[in-house]
Amino acid sequence: MKQLLLTAALLSGVAFQTAGAQTAPATTAPATTAPATTAPATATPAVATPAADPATPVGRVGKETLTLGDFDRAFRLAAARVVNAQGVPFEDAYLSEFAAARPEFLKQFLRDRAVYQLARVNNKPDAAALDQQIVDARSDFESDADFAEALNATGYADAADLRRELERQSVVGAYLQGIQKRFTFGDALVAGYYNLHRADFAQDAQACVKHILVPAQADAQAITRDLAGGADFAKIAAEKSQDPGSAAQGGDLGCFGPGEMVETFDTASFKGPVNAVQTVQSQFGWHVLTVTRRTEAGTLPLADAAPLIRDQLGKDAAQKYLDAQIARLGTEAFPAAVTVAPASQ
Repeated sequence: MKQLLLTAALLSGVAFQTAGAQTAPATTAPATTAPATTAPATATPAVATPAADPATPVGRVGKETLTLGDFDRAFRLAAARVVNAQGVPFEDAYLSEFAAARPEFLKQFLRDRAVYQLARVNNKPDAAALDQQIVDARSDFESDADFAEALNATGYADAADLRRELERQSVVGAYLQGIQKRFTFGDALVAGYYNLHRADFAQDAQACVKHILVPAQADAQAITRDLAGGADFAKIAAEKSQDPGSAAQGGDLGCFGPGEMVETFDTASFKGPVNAVQTVQSQFGWHVLTVTRRTEAGTLPLADAAPLIRDQLGKDAAQKYLDAQIARLGTEAFPAAVTVAPASQ
């Protein structure tokens, strides 16, 4: 079961709505502190043939031949993202846990390279900007050795490997955004979609709230006076709120449904005035809160649903366009070249 979950995680995100994340994932500089060291449970290992030549063809996209070396770099990064998402620094030893997914991942790899090939036609990377990203990433570390260790823990062989990935992301990201912008949809089409899919826009009641948590009523009263005098809510929350989860966000708790908060807070959120300062007590202390927005249960109005509909229609149309362009290029896979044999027991 664990192997199935790991494989699913590795291969997730192939639709256009996540293609930006899959073919051009948001990559930041490697973390300056190592994640938790709890490793995934050991799976039955698998090993590649020691004599495997990195120049071995694993597939073709148009007239471009992709090699085992190209594939292994992409597979290593994909596996590292899954491992890092569990709070674990990547090590090459973890590749055995994903070995069974290699032939299936080849399909995704070739699709990603097809998108990159299409993207390169009219999208050129900003070399200076890429160089600066590497400089900025390196500046977070005291030494080259520390930087190299962080790169390896996130799946990159070295800084050049990171730069290549950043370049690919830049080019592909611009291409995907450009595709979606080509498609526009009139009000009549959007309204028709809304009427046909009205059930999809049903929503529960929600309140969007920001708060400042303090230990005593006197503290809450003092903050209320400060707010009445024009003080900045977010600034006070950052300085005085004892709720660390929201203090850094200026006190913003986001939106939530009825019954998700303690009773007094819930009552103020769903029955109190909107855009007015309220003070309530709970077992956690005193809350100075403001309901910034409240929506009743029901169907999302067309005016609010329209941007969501246009976005979805754009993604659907762009996905079809992208599929057609990839089909025109033509791809050919050689899965035997990436298949590895189980290690001897």
